[in-house]
Amino acid sequence: MKKYYPADSLKSPKFCGVRTFMRLPFVREIEGHGDEIDLAFVGIPFDTGGSYRTGQRFGPAAIRDASVMVRRYNPIQKIEIFEHISGIDYGDLSVVPGNIEETYRLIEEELTPLIRNGIVPIGMGGDHSITLGELRAVAKVYGPVALVHFDAHNDTDDSPFGLKYNHGTPFRWAAAEGLLDLEHSVSVGMRGSQYHPYEYQEAEEIGIKVITAEMMRQMGLPQVTEEIKKRVGDAPVFFTFDIDFCDPASAPGTGTVEVEGFNSHETLSLIRSISSLHYVAFDMVEMLPAYDHNEITANLISHVGYEFASIMAMHYRDNAPYLEMIRKNK
Repeated sequence: MKKYYPADSLKSPKFCGVRTFMRLPFVREIEGHGDEIDLAFVGIPFDTGGSYRTGQRFGPAAIRDASVMVRRYNPIQKIEIFEHISGIDYGDLSVVPGNIEETYRLIEEELTPLIRNGIVPIGMGGDHSITLGELRAVAKVYGPVALVHFDAHNDTDDSPFGLKYNHGTPFRWAAAEGLLDLEHSVSVGMRGSQYHPYEYQEAEEIGIKVITAEMMRQMGLPQVTEEIKKRVGDAPVFFTFDIDFCDPASAPGTGTVEVEGFNSHETLSLIRSISSLHYVAFDMVEMLPAYDHNEITANLISHVGYEFASIMAMHYRDNAPYLEMIRKNK
């Protein structure tokens, strides 16, 4: 067993203790300890970038609460996660409600040391605006990265309300800042009504390949998997997951609901199907507990985080060659 792993729920009941993701240890001291930590769940409780419903700032807490029911062994991937990786909950990064620019500075400033110590972060939002700050930190260490983006929306808007940043703009500005390896980036699951007929075209003109939900239905999920793998190739990857990728029947607790989404089985199966990509960072965003009846959404998104951890455990178990890029920072 690795140094940092979840509490044993057969010895200490799940409802005991301070809430952390999967009951992992809460650790803040990481300088000089990179060789002991492979993975860190990181809360980023910011929702000032939201354009309709707000309350995503409470998402990290809700995800942690639901995650106590997630166990260590993944029977589909056939892996005991924490035999192969050491994981922590780093707690929440600092944010400034009402000030997105200062929040971006803080996200970059606080996340960069984790990445420089060879720790793979799994961000827990927060609205989708936070991903721009995360990408700035990731690119400082790895350079431009491929984006794998599961969402109902492109998030490539241009200056809504006359301002540069909100949760619908992060990937326009990430591309403009040179944070993305655009030739290997893909957005998956786009659907719903639009402001104008060129939204998908604009995203592709920026350089991000778009596979809409309608295209996915026509292709079938196995072909979608192949298209993602073909597009990304061997590039280092930031995987960003917006919970509104899922249908509101499976995930009602979110800020910008779109019908005709994907159910929990389709979502998790698709994530598992691209486990071989070269991941250096993840996030999961737009969880809004106030609209989450019976914790349906929190339970689903906590399993997304569990699949992310499973993927990294598989890579460490198999000693994936690309991990040398991560390990050189340890």
